[in-house]
Amino acid sequence: MPHLVLLYSPDIEADADMPTLCRALADCMLEQRDESGRQVFPTGGTRVLAYPAAHAAIADGRGDYGFVYANLRMGAGRSGGVHRQVGDQLLAVMRQQLDPLLARRPVGVTVQIDESQAQVYDAKHSSLHPLFNRQP
Repeated sequence: MPHLVLLYSPDIEADADMPTLCRALADCMLEQRDESGRQVFPTGGTRVLAYPAAHAAIADGRGDYGFVYANLRMGAGRSGGVHRQVGDQLLAVMRQQLDPLLARRPVGVTVQIDESQAQVYDAKHSSLHPLFNRQP
């Protein structure tokens, strides 16, 4: 964790570079610092995943409508200020990447952050974290 999952209308891929958007969002997450200057998200746990919706009904169905929904799920313990900062920064990256598309057609962009408050199971098995936790 953290995982940022993008769900989008399939037609978005014709007009937006989703791999570039994913990399830009991951980089944005890795740049975030809390009030004491510490990295907010662990490098080895940061994931951005993007999926086109197999089926979707958008608004009244009478237009060339699209959507990009971003849901960030993170562990508990970060301040409200960090939540707002991260959300604002992710939205800024999405706007930078998607505003040209929004200028051409109606597309809804949403960023939502959920904090895992009541985990009942959280197992991890990774060979990624040791790569980034080494002390120089």
